Amino acid sequence: QVQLVESGGGLVQAGGSLRLSCAVSGRTFMNYAMGWFRQAPEKEREFVATISWTGVSTNYADSVKGRFTISRDNAKRTVYLQMNSMKAEDSAVYYCAAATCHRVVVTSAQWYDYWGQGTQVTVSS
Repeated sequence: QVQLVESGGGLVQAGGSLRLSCAVSGRTFMNYAMGWFRQAPEKEREFVATISWTGVSTNYADSVKGRFTISRDNAKRTVYLQMNSMKAEDSAVYYCAAATCHRVVVTSAQWYDYWGQGTQVTVSS
């Protein structure tokens, strides 16, 4: 079993930055893809970023490309999402997820089998 706990959310001004962290616990090694998703009020959960098991390959949603960076430190069992140049449209609950049956990047939520509880990110104008 894998447990995921997000942290680092909060209130930030437009143009500012936040870094989210996802702490991973459990018996398994981190030899699987990880991802970040977000869900704004009255909207479906959407893909934000994903990273392969070694951290070599990444993929991003077009809406965050060039502004957000996903990274991982398997020794610390932690995945990060650095968010820069934030916009009001980035306001959402952000979820960390693990796709334990995949090592390459995965953008579809259906292949993620473990999810954190989410952390709120609010961007003010």
